[in-house]
Amino acid sequence: MPDPTELVLTVSFLTALGIFLSTSITRRFLVARTAAELPTEVIVEETDSPYQPPAEVRQPPPIPRGKVPVWFYRPLDLLGIGLIYLIFFGLVISSLRVTGTGDPKLDPANLITSIGFQFFLAGIAVLLVVTRVSPAQWLGLRWKSWPWVFAIAPIAVFAMWTFFAALEASGYMKWMESLGVESVQDTVKLLQTSTDPAVLGLMAFAAVVAAPVCEEIVFRGYFYAAAKRFAGPWVAGIFSALVFASAHGSLSALLPLFVFGCLLVFLYEKTGSIWAPIAVHFCFNGATVLIQLIVRYNDIPIPPITN
Repeated sequence: MPDPTELVLTVSFLTALGIFLSTSITRRFLVARTAAELPTEVIVEETDSPYQPPAEVRQPPPIPRGKVPVWFYRPLDLLGIGLIYLIFFGLVISSLRVTGTGDPKLDPANLITSIGFQFFLAGIAVLLVVTRVSPAQWLGLRWKSWPWVFAIAPIAVFAMWTFFAALEASGYMKWMESLGVESVQDTVKLLQTSTDPAVLGLMAFAAVVAAPVCEEIVFRGYFYAAAKRFAGPWVAGIFSALVFASAHGSLSALLPLFVFGCLLVFLYEKTGSIWAPIAVHFCFNGATVLIQLIVRYNDIPIPPITN
């Protein structure tokens, strides 16, 4: 059976886009209609002239939007959403067609390029927003309840491990292997097999530092929040999580990463600060790297890598 990775990931990208566009267009008409039907409140605007009575302005009450702010996003941000979407869609599909896997050969040069590209994308996301609002207000950097990350992060990682265990027990990975799909991501395989210290060091830096910071700024900080402005939090969460999962180029990891992406969106919305998803992402990737290295250097038996 031919590897269905490219087909499924293409469908995932297109499904995410279809959900976002259809919801955004529908909301465009429904919100305007609903706003006209909502009960209005009267706001009295004082005037400077003693001969002109105060003007009454009737407007619908504000609609609550959660803790992630969206007031500074504009229709032009649809282009920003489209740009990020097309970059990841193009990279994943082209990589699959060239190499047959979701990732290129991971040597030091490619790893440095990949790390640099992640910071480049994060820089683009910052530039798209920073002229309109301060980074602290945009990303909730002044989170007064930041000590909660020390409880949120381990609980979230444990929840994801429990989900992975349930998938394994359900036979999900064996089903993936029966489809001819690589069951181990290339990044994990690299940690298990590489003997180059430079590669291991760069891989650890990419997983523990670059990915948590850059991916959270791009996917949660900008991609989700801007999409929320046009499609609402639920659809934006599904849309951003599905693109996030598909962007990793692995069919076997598509479902787990989608759930992980939804969890990160949930934490960002509940806390209003990017520090929460960054902390969870950092702990999740850090624990994965640490476990792989412990298993490797202590000769702990692990299931063979599928080639």
